Amino acid sequence: MPLEGGSNAEILFPFEHVRPIQKDMMEKVKECLRDKKVLIAHAPTGLGKTIAALAPAIPFALKHNLRIFFLTSRHTQHHLCVETLRSIKKKFGIELNAVDLIGKQQMCLQGVDGLPSSDFLEFCKKSVAARQCEYYENTRQENGKPTLAAEQLVSTFSALGPRHSEELIHSCKGASLCPYYTAELLSKKANVIIGDYFHLLHPPIREAFLKKLETDISRCIIIFDEAHNVPQRARDLLSTSLSLFMVDRALAEAGKFGWDKAAEMLSAIKTVVGECIDGMEAGQELLDKDALSGGLEKYHPYETYIETLDEAAEDIRERQRLSFCGSIASFLGAWKGQDHGFSRILQRFEASNGVSWELRYDCLDPTLVTKEILGSAYAVICMSGTLLPTEMYADLLGCESPIQVHYPSPFPKENRLTLIIPETTTKFLKRSREEYEKIGKKAAQLIDIIPGNVLLFFPSYELRSQVYPYLREHAKKQLLIEKQGMTKQEKLALLGDFKKLKSTGSALVAVASGSFGEGIDLPDDQLNGVIVVGVPLEKPTLMVKELIEYYDFKFGKGLDYGYFLPAMIRVMQNAGRCIRSPTDRGVIVFLDERYADPRYRDLFPDDFITEDPSGGNGGNWKQRISEFFSGK
Repeated sequence: MPLEGGSNAEILFPFEHVRPIQKDMMEKVKECLRDKKVLIAHAPTGLGKTIAALAPAIPFALKHNLRIFFLTSRHTQHHLCVETLRSIKKKFGIELNAVDLIGKQQMCLQGVDGLPSSDFLEFCKKSVAARQCEYYENTRQENGKPTLAAEQLVSTFSALGPRHSEELIHSCKGASLCPYYTAELLSKKANVIIGDYFHLLHPPIREAFLKKLETDISRCIIIFDEAHNVPQRARDLLSTSLSLFMVDRALAEAGKFGWDKAAEMLSAIKTVVGECIDGMEAGQELLDKDALSGGLEKYHPYETYIETLDEAAEDIRERQRLSFCGSIASFLGAWKGQDHGFSRILQRFEASNGVSWELRYDCLDPTLVTKEILGSAYAVICMSGTLLPTEMYADLLGCESPIQVHYPSPFPKENRLTLIIPETTTKFLKRSREEYEKIGKKAAQLIDIIPGNVLLFFPSYELRSQVYPYLREHAKKQLLIEKQGMTKQEKLALLGDFKKLKSTGSALVAVASGSFGEGIDLPDDQLNGVIVVGVPLEKPTLMVKELIEYYDFKFGKGLDYGYFLPAMIRVMQNAGRCIRSPTDRGVIVFLDERYADPRYRDLFPDDFITEDPSGGNGGNWKQRISEFFSGK
């Protein structure tokens, strides 16, 4: 198996040493490509899965005239992929073109950050059609062909080789060109396209994009990075919602711009949903499709609502870019969709100005999006550090006879101390002021005994707020708080403050599914401990119950797939923040009595050894932590 050479090599590995675990994964990728299969690889942080996937995939794609789509939701992974491709090109001197694509809206130079995606797409479409976007006009001629300026920039970037999206956006801004359409021109020459999941998961976007590339999905090798996110992202693409807030905003628009007919129909929507609310016995109830559509048809034919609101939205967007009327028309169109694999739920809740509501049409079955792609692509590689059990992802993605591999962590086991401390719980039936105080005291003791910086994860913002007063009272270290709905800039600023405190030590108090639960790296001595408080199980809402029931019907594993395993995946993502390199050392603590229960403990990966000090196998937890950091 040649690891270097010319473009005829089977594997283009650009680094000096290949580890046995990498070599094995590259062989699995080769098998996946040769047999046109799906590979599901649990590959923990540090394995080098990006290069293990690309090193064999690139020469195979070049030999067979295929395109590679490297899809990930994290911009840091975009950067890693670009740097890996640069290393391959430099080492082997091959012709290798790549384009780094982010969302069209994120690449737009028109200042459209605040627009909902549907309104942005309409704004972009109309601006282009009316020849009102200078960037597009400078990029494409009337006949659709690229301008000379665009061709020159594409030629320059192609000669330079793989470049980050930020570099393209910066160059396009200087030349007054549209970054997205310039990226599309680069895509036509690209061997590797780095993008987000939606570039291929979203059916209309996939079809339009592949058409522009003059290729077919069957000629594409797809690499899903951080693939544990794919099932949820697939479901989200087919899910939609309608709220009282949206209807009230649309009514204000209709009144402002004289759309009396649209206003009448929006009032009918409020009336019909209001009647459903009046008949509710609980805060959430399943709603029959006809409860809305049938109720609306008492006033007007159902399709008339969609047509009228679409017309109103088109007119309103001419005047102010954004229109809630369009979002409501889209919802009404989706509402009449299929029943199997979907749920329709009406939620009533108290707002500052009275009773409010939200109506949801949610997809329960990710295979409705993923199965066609996985079955049509030339080959698919799904990889992540939390892709266990692989059998669950094979089911949720709709794979038939995939190759499944499970690699252990490549980092030295002695660098990680993993403890279960079953002395508190966040179990709902045991929640009380006394238990919150107990959790706060115990967490404070752990924060103070672990030297340096510590990440502390709670199951929810609500529970964190209950415990935080006691944590603040007893902890000696400085506490930093993750706020709900932080912007990217706020997140980076908080992370920067956290890093600066590594010498004196601090605790970043976060939430399991929040901004810091996955996707951040704090290497070396920037983080010495992670404490996971409780089990981040979803609230047993009607949606969760529907998901469990559906997965039970389809796979016979409703509670596992819909409840327990998603929580444990979040737990392992949180725990994974601690050890990010071979030299990192740290303590991971699971603070809840349920982690000592075999039902939960058996869900940890096989190589993730946990000690339960209260069980006698680890001694006193304070002693174990002190010994670990003193090197005993």
